[in-house]
Amino acid sequence: MSTQYKRVAFHTMGCKLNFSESSMISREFVNQGFEKVDYKDKADIYVLNSCSVTENADREARKLIRQAKRKNPNATVAIIGCYAQLNPNEITQIEGVDLVLGAENKFNLLNELDQLNLNGKPKIVRSPITHANSFMPSYSSKERTRSYLKIQDGCDYTCSFCTIPLARGKSRSDTIDNTLRIASQAIENGSREIVLTGVNVGDFGKNHKESFIALIKQLDDLPIDRIRISSIEPNLLTDEIIKFCASSEKFMPHFHIPLQSGSDKILSLMRRRYKRNQFQHCIATIKKYMPDAAIGADVIVGFPGESDNDFIESVHFIDELDISYLHVFSYSERPSTDAINLDKSVDKKTRSRRSAMLRDLSQKKLSKFYDQFIGSSRPVLFENIKNGKLLGHTDNYILISADIDSSYINSINNVKLYKNNGNIIYGELNI
Repeated sequence: MSTQYKRVAFHTMGCKLNFSESSMISREFVNQGFEKVDYKDKADIYVLNSCSVTENADREARKLIRQAKRKNPNATVAIIGCYAQLNPNEITQIEGVDLVLGAENKFNLLNELDQLNLNGKPKIVRSPITHANSFMPSYSSKERTRSYLKIQDGCDYTCSFCTIPLARGKSRSDTIDNTLRIASQAIENGSREIVLTGVNVGDFGKNHKESFIALIKQLDDLPIDRIRISSIEPNLLTDEIIKFCASSEKFMPHFHIPLQSGSDKILSLMRRRYKRNQFQHCIATIKKYMPDAAIGADVIVGFPGESDNDFIESVHFIDELDISYLHVFSYSERPSTDAINLDKSVDKKTRSRRSAMLRDLSQKKLSKFYDQFIGSSRPVLFENIKNGKLLGHTDNYILISADIDSSYINSINNVKLYKNNGNIIYGELNI
């Protein structure tokens, strides 16, 4: 395939891991002479890095495919990601799809496009997920001041609601030495902040007889301003990890810990590897050593068997936790998961009502968390500009808007926080 005058557009759905992989693949295109354009623009090739965690994600993917063909009916459309691994035949039924690449094949996208014979019949290149045993490192760059660094892939857990092991395979990671090398590349490309991403980052290193705590101790020695952990399971977030992050100047006081339910009964049905008391311990330990830390949590509502009493129990538990915000998901039936065979399905109207209640609780917690910092100064990494205002995050992940010059993008400055506007705080340089 000649790269002359070829325009390629990427759209990434789902998690930070997908974002990291899309960035790496797009760099390969640019290095081969392609022009990268926005997905909303006219392109010769559209690449959709898909997600399949929920039914909504599947629907969104189909909409984006149709959107691409409307922009350029002659464009080549390639689908990669979890949806491509799980349901390739379903994807090929969508008009306009030319190429579908599974988990082990997506990193060979350029070659597959070069060999593609556009005869009107979509091509599927997909290996069984049991063959997904290699690890492809990646990091995002140039898109924003923070870089998402992929340190781990796949998952060995068997949560009853989750398709990720079916879409990404067994847990695997690179060595510490190679991970440090990739992290150094991200730093050399101008990143001021690295976010450690993966399906289950706390599982890092087990295939090399290494550990996550050993990795973060060595990452701490790199010439980088900030490091965050994107999300970590509560059963893998040890006191040692928390204490180390608290002692580090580079690891930010910010944790995202999946809870999924505040009911031990529901946690058992989900086959989660912890109970409420372990989650409580994680929160208490973080707050003991990092009182200003932001703590987010994922919650699923409407899981099969979740009664009104179970839900109320969960709400009360979450309300008492010293956390900062929630990511709330309505349970979504996923093919090939064990949860779809459970009794006592919760109707979608009830799921929606419960989601709304928890989102209200999340907003209340976020406002309370933000309010305690009004009048104080925090270091802010400014990342981009919107509506003439610079946006950035404090060390403890408070979103800041400031009326200052765009030259401050990708710089860290002390900012005084003076007004809570719901999901954002207005600040001014504290000079």
